[in-house]
Amino acid sequence: MSPRLASRLGDRSPLANRSPWIGLAALCLPMLIASMDVSVLFFAVPFISADLHPSPEQQLWIFDAYGFVLAGLLITVGTIADRFGHRRLLLIGAAAFGATSLLAAYANSAEMLIGARALLGIAGATLMPSSLALIREMFDDDSDRTRAVGIWSAVMASGVAIGPIISGLLLEHFWWGSVFLINLPVMALLLVVGPMLLPNDTGDRARRVDLLSAILVLAAICSTIHGIKSLAADGFSIVRVTFVVIGLVLGAAFVARQHRAAHPLVDLKAFADRVFSMGLVVNLVAMFGLVGNAILVTQYLQSVLGYSPLRAAMWSLAPSLLVGAAAPLAGAAAEKFGRVRIVSAGLACAASGFVVVAATAADRPLWPVLIGCTMLACGLVIATSLVADQVVSGAEAGRSGATAGLLETTSEFGGALGIAILGSVLAAVYHHTYPVASDPAGARTDLATALQTAGSDPGHAAAVIDHARTAFTNGMTVAAIVGSVVLLSVAVGNLVLLRGERRAAGVLAVAAAPE
Repeated sequence: MSPRLASRLGDRSPLANRSPWIGLAALCLPMLIASMDVSVLFFAVPFISADLHPSPEQQLWIFDAYGFVLAGLLITVGTIADRFGHRRLLLIGAAAFGATSLLAAYANSAEMLIGARALLGIAGATLMPSSLALIREMFDDDSDRTRAVGIWSAVMASGVAIGPIISGLLLEHFWWGSVFLINLPVMALLLVVGPMLLPNDTGDRARRVDLLSAILVLAAICSTIHGIKSLAADGFSIVRVTFVVIGLVLGAAFVARQHRAAHPLVDLKAFADRVFSMGLVVNLVAMFGLVGNAILVTQYLQSVLGYSPLRAAMWSLAPSLLVGAAAPLAGAAAEKFGRVRIVSAGLACAASGFVVVAATAADRPLWPVLIGCTMLACGLVIATSLVADQVVSGAEAGRSGATAGLLETTSEFGGALGIAILGSVLAAVYHHTYPVASDPAGARTDLATALQTAGSDPGHAAAVIDHARTAFTNGMTVAAIVGSVVLLSVAVGNLVLLRGERRAAGVLAVAAAPE
């Protein structure tokens, strides 16, 4: 146990002499649940629709309320944790997450479920930055902390993939509310063991939370992400573009406020440091690739290969099997070869995974595509685990929660951009490569419409399905190439801009391995 952790637990703690790795396990379980809640409703929608009868717009908000509120509050809640203590806010968030999960499970209207999902987003925002900031407090040794953050990152990535599996299995035997009830025992366990395993007194009461900044960042992030996702899902419209523009204007107002505020939520001086700034860029682009690829492959497994949702979810979990090993090994590789090189190598590995997907998707195989997805997932988790440790460990004293919140916010933006950009590329190529002469009832719109059209026109079903699947794999190939170019460009940029960095200039205090 580190001396800092032992002093904050106190000699009377029954676990005062235990390893901080036990505390890490206590942190990872709720993070698994929080990340699962992003995707746990994938299979539950038909059951919720049959029971609560939500409108199409309400159905969209049942999905998005959690992610929007989570993204908008991460920076603010991280700052609150820096003031009142990371463990205190983590435990409050765990209690709130359990209570709102119960509310969601027994919601009797669409409006009630949307409200419960929004409250879950508030609670989830307390868990992510607090847990990452606590890892910094628990591990004094740089290599141990890097491995711990790697494990934390792998758990977060795995939770999104596991969510649909758990949802599908529960829905085989229970009602839709059961997908929320699984949160309760985990949060209850954290409330019991957290005070014994996690350090206290990590807050600084001198910190203040600027209310206007908090409102601006929430409105800016929610508006921008909503606009981006709507454009990707429904195409261009003035209203959707307006959401993005409003979000960007509010974002600019937020940045201006940070220059003037006595207690800014984000220390803009940190962005002068290339290591810090590049770490955020790498994290954003990594989530761009991870979420964008998930959108492509999920549709590929279900609509091209024809797998059932549960079978598709089981196969999509395959790449996660190696992720758990890749992230902790990243720290050891960084010590030997240098953090900058391994981050760029991880991005290059992920870019190669996109190339494998692009080269094989048109032949409609399973294993080559899964191999490409595994390369992509492992490479991106290696990169994100290292930059997470790099950014949060090097944060200014007393700002680790806010910095962790900023890091997680870039993850949310990256995921939204992955959906929007790669999804738009896929849709455009699909539309332009589907034969005009074989377009009954709007089959050129998208693959889902084409499959529905085929079901209503048995005489042309085989031709429509084949044309649609070919057009989709064409789009998937081009989207994968675009993803590969983006990841490879950032890999090269990271290597060039940070070559020779042994320590970040500016506010960071991370000592990188010698190059």
